[in-house]
Amino acid sequence: MTVTPQTPPIPPTSQAEPEPGPRARVVLLTGPSGSGKSRLAARTGLPVLRLDDFYKEGTDPTLPPLPDGSGTDWDDPASWNADAALAAVRLLCGEGAAPVPVYDISSSSITGAGRLELGGAPLFVAEGIFAAEISAACRREGLAADTLCLRNRPLTTFRRRLVRDVRESRKSLAFLLRRGWKLMRAERGIVARHEALGAHACGRDEARARIARLTGAVTVAK
Repeated sequence: MTVTPQTPPIPPTSQAEPEPGPRARVVLLTGPSGSGKSRLAARTGLPVLRLDDFYKEGTDPTLPPLPDGSGTDWDDPASWNADAALAAVRLLCGEGAAPVPVYDISSSSITGAGRLELGGAPLFVAEGIFAAEISAACRREGLAADTLCLRNRPLTTFRRRLVRDVRESRKSLAFLLRRGWKLMRAERGIVARHEALGAHACGRDEARARIARLTGAVTVAK
């Protein structure tokens, strides 16, 4: 009797379930203080995460001092809670909602708490002068749709910033003038740093067009 060897059955290939992608993606919008980030973000019609609400409080011992020791350097990224801001972006991308602090710049303090909900929107804007600080992490995790840095003439930015800060009584006039003059001289370097962190530097019209294209793309993909 001839015995035919039996080939053992090949078990079905087990394939790991692909990890679900984010429910939403973020446009990180940065630029020098006074460059028009908040106005542009509001005009996109998208939900907006205000990254300035993640500043550290004035009593935080880790705040960076100004070189002359006259106060806090609020233009140093170390004055900002990047971990908390990134955590909020992750929640918004993954769950569509996140708790957010309410920060008062004039008193350098958190005055309340809120909740940002995307309402099913597949895209939102996170705007602030330190937005580029979290761009690498957002790209690495597949959360970033784009990172944009608004670029203007330094004198234009100086004028806009001063008018806004005086109108909102953010700090004393003497402080605002000193800070404004310093930022105007440093503006080109600030933009260059944001570019080094992965931001695309452009004017308002180009930024608005790029966001509009993204809005159309994610609407179709949805």
